[in-house]
Amino acid sequence: MNDTATQATQYTGDDALRDAVRTRLTTDRKLSQVSVARAAGISGGTLNQWLAGKYLGDNEGVDNKMRIWLDADQARRAAGESMPTAPGFVLTPTAQRVLGALAYAQTAADIAVCYGGAGLGKTTAIRQYQKENPNVWVATMAPSTAGVVTALQEICEAMNIAPGGGARSMQKAICKRVRDTHGLLVIDEAQHCSVAALDEIRGIHDATEIGVALVGNDGVFARMAGGRNAQQLDRLYSRVGKRLSLRQSTEADIDAMVKAWGITDNKCRTTLIEVARRPGALRTLTKTLRLASMHALAEGREVCCEDVRAAGYELMDGAK
Repeated sequence: MNDTATQATQYTGDDALRDAVRTRLTTDRKLSQVSVARAAGISGGTLNQWLAGKYLGDNEGVDNKMRIWLDADQARRAAGESMPTAPGFVLTPTAQRVLGALAYAQTAADIAVCYGGAGLGKTTAIRQYQKENPNVWVATMAPSTAGVVTALQEICEAMNIAPGGGARSMQKAICKRVRDTHGLLVIDEAQHCSVAALDEIRGIHDATEIGVALVGNDGVFARMAGGRNAQQLDRLYSRVGKRLSLRQSTEADIDAMVKAWGITDNKCRTTLIEVARRPGALRTLTKTLRLASMHALAEGREVCCEDVRAAGYELMDGAK
């Protein structure tokens, strides 16, 4: 008998621990052996053999990693149970305007530009629109996807097209995928796209007559309307059929968010409006309401102004 087999005979692992991990995999459909193995820092094959009691390697080492994972998993679930349930998509007036711009672009097979500050709910509205409508592809750009090739790769991934073969091959594959679909290509964080990448996206629209929505900060439209690259983007600028400028969250937006969170203390409104006027807008408001709700939930009561002020201090002023 070799040394490995002898080791396996001498130590077969913690059966109770294995049973606990099997139970988690059985009761939580979101978990898989692949995801658990990755989170625990072992290979999928090792976990499979360990669960079957057939692993011939360092069972004590695997036991230790799985015990750490199980403890962390239990801690996360316990924290989740004490976390207030955030409302789903909230149809604020600003979100309605974004949804309207996206609907226009898809229905009219035109180009829409939606731009404004961070935290106003643009991305949330995009995700909701995608859920409710067919043939909507969302490619989220970043500084690393500024160029033509990388931007096309991001679009390919959004459409489940294997990226590769160079810019021309990807552009042809994208056009083939979207032609005659009456679809909508949404470019989120579009301010990261280079002039050449934006012009390439314009070319996809021209070749296929699908709707295109460019969503991002003020730089998205400013570059086309009067920036130093305006002349290079004149073909794109002339094709824009709708532009939506979002300056800041409105009081109606704030009221909708507060109502969705179930905040009934009207005295909090002034404080919440102040929070939503800070950088991050509705995103900051959501984080404040979540934290305030945690304070109240811990004491078994409804949210009050003191909770909101304490949450705002922790998130903003306390960092100063």
